[in-house]
Amino acid sequence: MQPDYEKLLASVHDGVYFTDTDRRITYWNASAERITGYGADEVVGRRCRDNILIHVDENGHTLCHGRCPIVDSIQYRANREAKVFLHHKEGYRVPVHVQTAPLQDTDGRIIGGVEFFKDISSEASMQLRIQELEQVALLDALTNLPNRRHIEPELASRFNEMERMGLQFGFLLMDIDHFKRFNDTYGHQVGDAALKVVAKTLKSSMRSFDLVGRWGGEEFVCILRNVDLRLLTKISNRLRLLIGSCRIHHGAHSLEVTVSVGATLAVQDDDAVSLVKRADLLMYQSKANGRNRVTVG
Repeated sequence: MQPDYEKLLASVHDGVYFTDTDRRITYWNASAERITGYGADEVVGRRCRDNILIHVDENGHTLCHGRCPIVDSIQYRANREAKVFLHHKEGYRVPVHVQTAPLQDTDGRIIGGVEFFKDISSEASMQLRIQELEQVALLDALTNLPNRRHIEPELASRFNEMERMGLQFGFLLMDIDHFKRFNDTYGHQVGDAALKVVAKTLKSSMRSFDLVGRWGGEEFVCILRNVDLRLLTKISNRLRLLIGSCRIHHGAHSLEVTVSVGATLAVQDDDAVSLVKRADLLMYQSKANGRNRVTVG
């Protein structure tokens, strides 16, 4: 690639990388570093599936073997677009919109592929909310998520909205599986890392008008607006699968993080106490039935 192209691609907002036909990375721009956390010196010369991006779809299925957009572009000489979730260096998942295309030499032979990817998480829209919350100490210090002090009035607002306009909402309560084991076996620093991985994956994967927060300890809640039972179930399982695809690297260990989820819809006879209690019971059913699952009721 010519130096002029390198200067141009170094300044674009999207992440850009080039690969050869074996998907070995040959170029990695500054925005790719910013979005993924990986520096060019860590990835150039390696393949993206070598414990780097490890793209998954919204159901947590890996795309590195058979369904990768850049592989399609190289194989079929075609441009491709997709929404995928890449693996950030810190362990959490980031939703990105990717566009891929084949690279050809002057004789028209395929010599590799190029991928442009853009962060489409709700981080930007959340930034203003975060600044407002920080002013009134409504953020959890470790995860930067709204804490219980903020979640409870938000929950009251959703009940008020349901009473006035009949808009049903969903409530998820999730608990990190075997969380005590993280602390007891690997230390509190790893336990904190597990909390951050879950928090960042949830925050970057939620719709902009929903709310995710830390309820306390290793428990997180999500308040989902304008959902029915089918959508509630779909979103709950998507979040569970995305979290389950995350890994925490600790020495020689690659640690899996999973959650058990209780999911329910608010009904007319509910109040905050009854809704949270029902979600809590459903979550413990998920625990009792083997963990890393969603129970809806």
